[in-house]
Amino acid sequence: MNETARKNLTIKALDGFESTIGCYLWELDDTRARTWRILEGIAPAVIDWQPPLANGNSIGTLLYHIAAIEMDWLYNEVMETKLPDKVWENFPYPVRDSKDHLTVVAGLSLDDHFKRLDSTRQLLLSTFNSMTLDDFRRLRHLERYDVSPEWVIHHLMQHEAEHRGEMAVVRALAERESLNAT
Repeated sequence: MNETARKNLTIKALDGFESTIGCYLWELDDTRARTWRILEGIAPAVIDWQPPLANGNSIGTLLYHIAAIEMDWLYNEVMETKLPDKVWENFPYPVRDSKDHLTVVAGLSLDDHFKRLDSTRQLLLSTFNSMTLDDFRRLRHLERYDVSPEWVIHHLMQHEAEHRGEMAVVRALAERESLNAT
């Protein structure tokens, strides 16, 4: 009889955080782990491949964008401050070009992208580490909207998941094109 391990589909708060915040951050980490899984074994050339669609984004461009947006929301909305120069050093390209499309980011390895995403995530986690539940739910009153850190984490999960789906399609198209070229 072929027995498989039974999955335990539960949410467990990350250690060291207020319980509710820790659950949200566990979900955010799960989102990232799923992104890593769809990129396992990817050929380096696929990272920079751009789909032949109008404004199609490469996987490298999307990974850069995910990290930049995570920092933008962390600093501007959660911390209510501008990104410091030290953080901007990790982002040598503007997020968008003059036509408001994502700036093409090419020539970086998957490891380079992973390092950027890991370092930005560490900044996020350190910010939430000492946050109280009241502050997590406290509205920040910005010029165009009111937002709580709780909503920001929800948004970052959705943002990454949507782009993860896009990356999966780009990878499939690139790998199919590669197979057809041989």
